[in-house]
Amino acid sequence: MENNTQNFQFKTNINCGGCLTKVTPFLNDAEGVCNWEVDIDHKDKVLTISTEGIGQQEVIEAVQKAGFKIEPLDS
Repeated sequence: MENNTQNFQFKTNINCGGCLTKVTPFLNDAEGVCNWEVDIDHKDKVLTISTEGIGQQEVIEAVQKAGFKIEPLDS
């Protein structure tokens, strides 16, 4: 079976525990999200996410639905 896991990083404005609580159901309920974390100590509040079967745009839409800004982070 082929592994189709993709990893993405995004710059966000998710900057505290309350923000994490707000975005958690949107990312956890997004079909294809394997795991994710936000480095709230990093100046760019970097969201690192592993997905299987969904792309970068779907991740962006899920975070925007939660009310946060998100943009792809250039590696």
